[in-house]
Order: sequence, then structure tokens, then C-alpha cells
Amino acid sequence: MSELVTGEAVALELRPARLPSRALAVLLDLIVAFAAYMIVTMVLVISTASLDEAAQIAISIATFLLVLVGAPIAVETLSHGRSLGKMAFGLRVVRDDGGPIRFRHALVRGAIGVVEILLTLGVIACIASLVSERGRRLGDVFAGTLVVRERVPAARARFVPPPPPWLAGRFSELDLSAVPDGLWLAIRQYLTRMQQLDPQVGGAMAERLAADLAERTGTPVPQGIPPAAYLAAVVQERQAREIRRAYADGAAAGGPGRDGQYGQYGRSTAPGAHSPVPAPPPAEHFPAPAQPGHETAQPGRRPEGPAQPPPGPQQDGQSPDRDRPATGFVPPA
Repeated sequence: MSELVTGEAVALELRPARLPSRALAVLLDLIVAFAAYMIVTMVLVISTASLDEAAQIAISIATFLLVLVGAPIAVETLSHGRSLGKMAFGLRVVRDDGGPIRFRHALVRGAIGVVEILLTLGVIACIASLVSERGRRLGDVFAGTLVVRERVPAARARFVPPPPPWLAGRFSELDLSAVPDGLWLAIRQYLTRMQQLDPQVGGAMAERLAADLAERTGTPVPQGIPPAAYLAAVVQERQAREIRRAYADGAAAGGPGRDGQYGQYGRSTAPGAHSPVPAPPPAEHFPAPAQPGHETAQPGRRPEGPAQPPPGPQQDGQSPDRDRPATGFVPPA
């Protein structure tokens, strides 16, 4: 699943949810809300049986408002637009500019939802969603919100656009260790979808992300560089560092061990792995097979045939050729 809403609940792409998924999410929320309402009502009826009728009616109205209206508003406010039904179907309520909703947005949606969903069984909400270009009901229109999808198929993922050539390698000395993964995700999602955003909204979002990135790195954004180009250049620098680190870890031949470490002859150096293969002995320790028609040299006996040239001078403490083991090779007569 590709999260379109970051941990800070900032939506980077506005994909309006369709009516069927919204209807199923609302239906699941209503089932949970009515089940909770029935349980609370039964408990209150038993505990308030000694009260008069007026008090019981007042408690019933208060329970209805708190459970069926107040609880959904509180859930959407605390979860930044994700109720139980929306969470199950991958939906989220955001502002028109892609930001997270606040209490006032959830309050307006919940208050109008009492009329267009509860009192009319969702008929008004369905008609409004069908008429609206982005599938918004009346509560969304008055609150300035939009229900979007935050699950996108992996096939729709796009590559991050490269920065301008004159920015390549300019941020090689930038410290990126303090940048959290959530901010990297937000930047990547913005860069892959910035062509689909409104220019004004996209520009404001790029400035905000560039300011957050500059605060994390401790280096201000250079003057004269557009925020989107700055973000693309820094992301490219991070990718280049990851590639260099991966190649540095895999410089030795063979498969990697734990933590990307490589042992001798490609064996893993992880605990419990097999010990490295011992190095083969020098080739001079293995006598070559005798060739047909020639006598094999015996230890301590020089082969017959033409005299061999005298051995050269000793180098680096090496022994003369006559002290070396015979190889079994006899030159032709």
C-alpha cells in the first residue's frame, strides 16, 4: 500500500473517493455507532428506571447526541479524518488544500450529517455526491473538506523526476542523517504527483517541505533555487549515497552475510555460517603427471638428457633450482 497521507496527515495527492466506497464506510460506521447506542441505552434504562419520564427523555436525547453525533466528531478529529469505516476501506477526510482536518471541520460535517444521513437515511448525501464533481456531500461542501483515497495500486507508482543538471552534486556535503523517513516519503510523493496538483497548492506545499528539510539538515535553501528543484536535488543525492553504500558493502565477491558483510571467497561472516574455504596449496606441491615415453624423475636423481643451463642467481632468499622438488617434466632429446 502506498500511503498518500503522511504521518503528519498531509495529503499529497487528492484522489476523491467514489460513492460506493464512501457508502460502505458510512454503513460500517453506522453499524458500530448504533450498536454502541443500543448498549448505552439499555444500561441507562436499567440505571434510570426510578426517574420520572421527563428525565428519561432528556437522558435519551443526550445519549443520542453524544453517541451518534459527538462520538463520530471526536473520532474524526483525533484520527485526522479516519473513522473505523474509512480506515477499513482506505479513505480519509482532508481539507480542500490537502491538509488535515480540525475540530471545526469535523463539527460541521457531523452536524450536517445528522440531517443528510441519519434523518433522511442517506438519500440527500447520495444525491449531493452524485451531483458534485468530486463526490462531496453537503457536509463536505460547507466544511471545505474532501474524502480521498489513500490506497493506490502499486502499478500507478511513478519515478521521482530528476533535478536540473546544474544542481547535480551540489548538495554532496549536506548532512541528511537527521531527516526522518516520514519527511522523505512526503517529499517523494510530492515530486511524483506535483504535475497533478494545483500550481498554487503545489507551490505552497513545495515551500513547506523545503523549509522542513532545511530545518532538519541545518542548511538553508540556497537563494535562487526553486523549492521543487531543491527537493529533487536532495532526493537524488540521498539515492546516490545509498547506491554508493550498497556497492561499498558488496565490493567483495560472493553473497552477503549479515549486515551486508562479505567473507573470504564470498562466504558469509555471520555467526553460524560455514567457515571460509581454505586457500588451495601452491601448484608446485602437486607433481604433474608423467608424459608417455619419458622417464619420470625420481627424488634425488637428476633427469637424463641435455645439460640444463646453470641456475640464475638467488633472489630474495629463494633456493636454487636444484633444491626444488622435481616436476617430472623431461625436455625432448
